[in-house]
Amino acid sequence: MFDELSQRFEDAVKGLRGQASISETNVEGALKQVRRALLEADVSLPVVRDFVDEVRRKAVGAEVVRGISPDQKFIQLVHEQLVDTMGGENAPLAAGGQPGQPSVVLMAGLQGAGKTTATAKLGLHLKEQGRKPLLVGADVYRPAAIEQLKTLGGQIGVEVFSLGTEAAPEAIAAAGIAKARAEGFDTVLVDTAGRLQIDQSMMEEMVRIRQACQPDEVLLVVDSMIGQEAAELTRAFHEQVGITGAVLTKLDGDSRGGAALSIRKVSGAPIKFIGTGEKVEALQPFHPERMASRILGMGDVLTLVEKAQKEVELADVARMQQKLQEASFDFSDFVQQMRLIKRMGSLGGLMKLIPGMNKLDDGMLKQGEAQLKRIEAMISSMTEAERRQPELLASQPSRRRRIAAGSGHSPAEVDKVLADFQKMRGFMQQMTRGGGLPGMGGMPGMGGGFPGMPGGFPGPGGVPGRPAPGGRASAAPRPPKAPARRRKGFGDL
Repeated sequence: MFDELSQRFEDAVKGLRGQASISETNVEGALKQVRRALLEADVSLPVVRDFVDEVRRKAVGAEVVRGISPDQKFIQLVHEQLVDTMGGENAPLAAGGQPGQPSVVLMAGLQGAGKTTATAKLGLHLKEQGRKPLLVGADVYRPAAIEQLKTLGGQIGVEVFSLGTEAAPEAIAAAGIAKARAEGFDTVLVDTAGRLQIDQSMMEEMVRIRQACQPDEVLLVVDSMIGQEAAELTRAFHEQVGITGAVLTKLDGDSRGGAALSIRKVSGAPIKFIGTGEKVEALQPFHPERMASRILGMGDVLTLVEKAQKEVELADVARMQQKLQEASFDFSDFVQQMRLIKRMGSLGGLMKLIPGMNKLDDGMLKQGEAQLKRIEAMISSMTEAERRQPELLASQPSRRRRIAAGSGHSPAEVDKVLADFQKMRGFMQQMTRGGGLPGMGGMPGMGGGFPGMPGGFPGPGGVPGRPAPGGRASAAPRPPKAPARRRKGFGDL
């Protein structure tokens, strides 16, 4: 989503490279690029003006610490301002009121913003945190809205309450809260009706629902694709209904990201969650600092770690480490790892969370994902013994021919996957035994020495100038060795 914005910010600092300091003269060119980047990202114009003015005020005359270049200092200032504009820190949901009283969350927004899906996603998020949520279907206007909520509730194992389409929305909300109080639910999520546009009748109905259920939170669900209109939508809802936070949806699409930078500044209400995909699991708490790092192309390692911790059991990690050390990692383990990555999200989305990987070509990533599917098809055509003992395939060409026919691929493709797998197994063994990282890589499906991405994406032996396992250097010449220098980050400033 933020690829174009990241590139613009990178262009903004180019003029400061090689400068001795940040001055009024050289900072204007950078600020011009920042202004253009934000406007192209559909950030609200008043927010852009405030952002640029604040960065200018902090940048001109800023002290540059020895060893930190002006462009690095400018990036730090932009990062700090991005964090401040988006709210500073994560804002969790309100804990609720009196003991024994369920916490009530009212979901509001325009039709098509993904409000019903966001309600179910939030229900799953709360369930995973050990809470007992109840979903209340109070959208009596959109066809099948209540049925959609019930279907999603069934998928995630969360109960859904509704009185049908004939009852008044405020009566449904009140009855849902009464049910939650009587049956021990600690959180009530009320899915309200949306409209194709903001109108007075919609606002009046929302006010009645709010008065009926006295919510602890009113979350505005905003489609990130609407760009600058997000600011006006947020302002209108906040002035007439009063919102306490926002949920930004469809951040995995082609939106330019401007809504993320506009909502907090316009309403004063924080973004609390972001939707990062269509799956019901694709909801994340919003962390301004992490989002700022992603915008500036620095990755988001903390989110990546959280995704992994959610999916990986410690016992599985220990067992897999032992297999790697013993070089007994087999095709069944390989498939298990590929499926783990799928549960964590798309390969492209995960790679963008790694610092320095934001410039990877999307086409190459999609080809890599397609190649992983082809590899899984080949492994599915193997017998259980062949998966557990890849050596059987190396010694018997007839087995490889059978696998090729069964998976719809050529024998040469199967041979390559087998050869790459053996290289990967040796590489992993060397790395886990303390032999160091002889090349970049380690993700199934990444090129170089792995069965995966075309285009020479770094795998073992795939980085120019770095030796592959066994000591063979890659084809590209090694660049002259630069004097050792420790790069400093924001933590050193």
